[in-house]
Amino acid sequence: MPDPAPRTALVISAHAADFVWRCGGAIALHARRGYQVTVACLSFGERGESARLWKEGRGLDEVKAIRRDEAEKAAAVLGVHRLECFDLGDYPLRMTDDDKLRLVALIRDVQPRFMLSHSQYDPYNTDHMYTTQVALEARMIAQAWGHNPGEKVLGAPQLYLFEPHQSEQMGWKPDTFLDITPVWEKKRAAMECMNGQLHLWEYYTCVAQQRANHFKRNSGGQAGGRDCSHAEGFQSVFPRTVDEL
Repeated sequence: MPDPAPRTALVISAHAADFVWRCGGAIALHARRGYQVTVACLSFGERGESARLWKEGRGLDEVKAIRRDEAEKAAAVLGVHRLECFDLGDYPLRMTDDDKLRLVALIRDVQPRFMLSHSQYDPYNTDHMYTTQVALEARMIAQAWGHNPGEKVLGAPQLYLFEPHQSEQMGWKPDTFLDITPVWEKKRAAMECMNGQLHLWEYYTCVAQQRANHFKRNSGGQAGGRDCSHAEGFQSVFPRTVDEL
């Protein structure tokens, strides 16, 4: 019998560190379960998310090289199967039609069972919401039988929106909590690869602990809920079909 198709997932990350802070636990957990997780990193966050490096007097090429190295190391820690760096620049992040079709081709190649990207609204960082707008557009094109006929079209993977930095301001409302306790140490180690943003290490540790509390409450309450020390929250874009609640 032929080998079954591998289970796959795709993360579309605006900047080099976003996939680490916001869904590093989901990546590591699914990699541990045998998923091939691909990360599409649209930029290195070299202009807008590397203040520490600029303050040290680094130049643009050096900043990009450092951020690429950090992303590659973090991806390795998390067990990322494939890190695809688009290197499109940031602040602002903009994509040509050719760039979008490159993303469409990646989506079709990966054939993800689910996708992850940013919140749909983020006035503090428009690169983030632009990325999700493009992710939705690329998902739509990848589903079209008339786009590059003969290629395998995409099914209908869920797009989960991972947690933004100031969730209350983004209209982001999680409807899915994932227990990342078994892989928390991997996520923390990956975060510590991001030396350009040291101030976020403890911030996202606290977020994971807070979401663990929500996981426990929503898995049966504090008295009967499942124990959990660290979790991540996600908001689904499309309705989910299930056999039991």
